[in-house]
Amino acid sequence: MIHPPDQPASLGADLRALRKARGVTLAELASDLNRSVGWLSQVERDLSEPSITDLRHIAARLDVSVSMLFGHAPAPAGEAGYVVRQESRRPIGSNEAGLVEELLSPDLTDDFEMVHSTFEPHSRIGEVVQRPTQEVAYLLSGKLDLIISGRKFTIRPGDSFRIRGEPFEWINPYDETACAIWVIAPPVY
Repeated sequence: MIHPPDQPASLGADLRALRKARGVTLAELASDLNRSVGWLSQVERDLSEPSITDLRHIAARLDVSVSMLFGHAPAPAGEAGYVVRQESRRPIGSNEAGLVEELLSPDLTDDFEMVHSTFEPHSRIGEVVQRPTQEVAYLLSGKLDLIISGRKFTIRPGDSFRIRGEPFEWINPYDETACAIWVIAPPVY
């Protein structure tokens, strides 16, 4: 869905996009939350505001961090839906594995999302990840080891790679931080 300049994407639009990207119906999510379909529909249309507890439950069910749902500063007038200033990026996740991610896309309503990922030195994802996405990334700095479908690759600045729903994991065994830009379709955060 494309938002006109005077109607930037909202929490409700982001929730709807996340729910649909995960193949969850309105009725299924409402049932999982012990809420009515009408209430959830109103939240997705920004006619009702969920509580912090509701947001925690929604985030857990859609497998995103709560900060992803409300952890960003509003865009200045005229920029909403078009520009994301560095200081206004939405954080993604909790940095538990040594990975800091920020959403570069203005919202989650497009067919893809763009993410800035920073991999701390000597960090590693704790598990193999496999998701129903196509992902393309470009390494800006540092080095990163990737294991995609059992094949190991060392990625250096200027290199790019693609993951098409295959199982993968990342490792930064090096002494410097690695930074990458990822494009993920459909959005997963």
